[in-house]
Amino acid sequence: MLTTEAALKAYASMMNSLDSSKLEPLLSPDFHYESQMVFSEIKSKQEYLDYINPKLETVKASGTKVWAEMAMLTHSIPGPCVVLAQGEKENLVALVLAEVKGDLIKRIDMCIVPNPQSAERSGEYPS
Repeated sequence: MLTTEAALKAYASMMNSLDSSKLEPLLSPDFHYESQMVFSEIKSKQEYLDYINPKLETVKASGTKVWAEMAMLTHSIPGPCVVLAQGEKENLVALVLAEVKGDLIKRIDMCIVPNPQSAERSGEYPS
């Protein structure tokens, strides 16, 4: 069975390597993705891949560095999460949460609330 932490490590690995191939096989066909910074929810694995792959390519082309660090929330929504930073390791921009069902990732949420600075950071950046 896939754990939430393993799902989040796969997401962090995707962001750190800018390659979705490690996350893609773990996504449920009816996968959902929602971001507090985007108005519409993504409601399928394919729709998410069509969304994220061009974003990853844009980041690669820009030369901007992204860091995805494993972390833990102890309040609000306690449990594992990923803290995203952009440009500099300390420029925290978002928190990522995951929901797992069986061996697949059912949902990923990118949040600015709770505040990414409120997570307990681990120093682990999966590649």
